[in-house]
Amino acid sequence: MAAIILLHDAIMGAIRIYSILLIIYILMSWVPASRETKFGEFLGKIAEPYLAFFRKFIPPLGMIDISPIVALFSLNFISMGISEIFNLILSSLR
Repeated sequence: MAAIILLHDAIMGAIRIYSILLIIYILMSWVPASRETKFGEFLGKIAEPYLAFFRKFIPPLGMIDISPIVALFSLNFISMGISEIFNLILSSLR
C-alpha cells in the first residue's frame, strides 16, 4: 500500500514539475531571445512535443496562441484522473 502511495506522489510530482516547466516556456515566448539560450533550448525539447499536439487542432486567434492554455488544462485533467484511479485502487485494497 505504501508503494502505491509513493508511486502516486512521484507521478503527481512529475506532472507538477512538467506544468511549471511548461509555464516557464510559455512565459519565455514574451522574450524571444530567451528561447535561444541553452535553458530555452532545453525547455523547447521538453515542451514543444506536448504543445505541438495541441497546436495541430487549435489554430492561433490572430496573434494569440491559446493552445498552451488548453494543454495546461489537459495536463490538470490528466492529473485529476490519475488521482482518481489511485483512489479507486487504494479503496479496493482496504
